[in-house]
Amino acid sequence: MRWVIVLLALAGIVAASLALREHYRTEASPCAINAKWDCGMVNKSPYAVIGGLRPSHGPEDGPPAESKKSIFSTIGKIPVADVGITGYLLLALLAFTKRWRLLAAAAVLAFAFSCYLAYIEKYVLETWCIYCVTSWGIIFLIMLLSVVALIMDLRKPQSRVESRA
Repeated sequence: MRWVIVLLALAGIVAASLALREHYRTEASPCAINAKWDCGMVNKSPYAVIGGLRPSHGPEDGPPAESKKSIFSTIGKIPVADVGITGYLLLALLAFTKRWRLLAAAAVLAFAFSCYLAYIEKYVLETWCIYCVTSWGIIFLIMLLSVVALIMDLRKPQSRVESRA
């Protein structure tokens, strides 16, 4: 089970890396299929960075003043695809080390975040990114498999050494 999750995480890294490439691409996006499927539009939107994910309260919410530079303004510029790459690396490491509880918890959180991003694509941007949808499917499978692995691990009879302690 762990190797399947590790391979899925590697596939997720590829999908997130392709989305990151779209974020920085200056020429036309090769996956701009039509008005509903355009990776470039999604990955260049304000929602493609962590700072763009905060809900705004109106037009008075402008960019922060230059004099107010802080670590939060730096974090706010991190591409969401970078978070995805880091998250998939963490999931692969947790699966490789068979840390099923941590893996299941991290996968559920990652899936929830991915669902939020899918909500942004569907209802706010009204445009989908094929890399993002692929990533959503991958994280769904990782979450499902990690929960199954956790249940299987919890059902395993404890060894005699553990029961004596």
